[in-house]
Amino acid sequence: MIQSNNETESPLAAGATSPEDLIVEQSLRPQTLADYIGQQAVKNNLHIVIQAAKQRNEVLEHLLFYGPPGLGKTTLAFIIAKEMGSNIKVTSGPAIERAGDLASLLTNLNEGDVLFIDEIHRLNKAVEEVLYPAMEDHVLDIVLGKGPGARSIRMELPKFTLIGATTRIGLISGPLRDRFGGTYRLEYYPEADLQKIIARNGRILETLIDDSAAAELSRRSRFTPRIANRLLKRVRDFAQVHGHDTIVLNIAKQALSLLEIDSMGLDKNDRRILETLITKFSGGPVGLNTLAAATGEEEDTITDIHEPFLIRLGFLAKTPKGRVATETAYKHLGLTSPAANAQKTLL
Repeated sequence: MIQSNNETESPLAAGATSPEDLIVEQSLRPQTLADYIGQQAVKNNLHIVIQAAKQRNEVLEHLLFYGPPGLGKTTLAFIIAKEMGSNIKVTSGPAIERAGDLASLLTNLNEGDVLFIDEIHRLNKAVEEVLYPAMEDHVLDIVLGKGPGARSIRMELPKFTLIGATTRIGLISGPLRDRFGGTYRLEYYPEADLQKIIARNGRILETLIDDSAAAELSRRSRFTPRIANRLLKRVRDFAQVHGHDTIVLNIAKQALSLLEIDSMGLDKNDRRILETLITKFSGGPVGLNTLAAATGEEEDTITDIHEPFLIRLGFLAKTPKGRVATETAYKHLGLTSPAANAQKTLL
């Protein structure tokens, strides 16, 4: 996920993680497919391929997960490694700058290990070229020297499983995408599944939360477990500081109001984008670069973090001419749309 350096960016929406949050998030991660809530179709398919590989005593085929950030791609990679009884090594596309970096990773793998590459769409072409034979034939081609005197050495690699994760599958080259044996899309979570996750993680955090408060958190979690977990932790902090043993609906609402998360889950930056679109550009259409300049947000932040959520809620529409605020967005912000004004004039 590409994050903005804008200081006003919401850490809850953007997915920024403090060291303390990282430790807590590790403790909240399910350890088995049975404990993993949601994504039932993906789980069913993974159960089959894992059991088949174990029965044949084979290394699991390469897998690719894609979908919006925060839906559990990394968690699934750890679960798969545990289900297969394998070790997992974790890296990311931007961290593998040169072919030598990838060669070092591959040569340190053992038979059956899982190599997890997050943001795999950000691998450069030279690294991809090294990855192809490693994935297909479990060999590593190393070129020694340069020019006419250069020669190639082929090294055997242990059989391993590559698990890739991406938020932008369209940026992965065709040849790389085709080398994965299974490609799975992770979908946004319904509120019912998020409520189950909040209740489960409340028990792990030894935090009492009633059903109505859990339901309220699920409604404001942007359909995303990662954000649900972070809201739960912030509401837990609020309840603790104010001397409440149990998180009830009123406490949850007070804490979420302090965080500036509204009833639909919009944070202050979501609202700022919509308000800018409406007040400065009469609701649109307006181009992405213009909207980014007017709001002070980076284009990637708008397209990766804010737009998918606003479009899913029906607050924003993308047209050939640019972004447009919908009638629903006007109503949510308590504003009157040009269409509504025109109707009043006619009446």
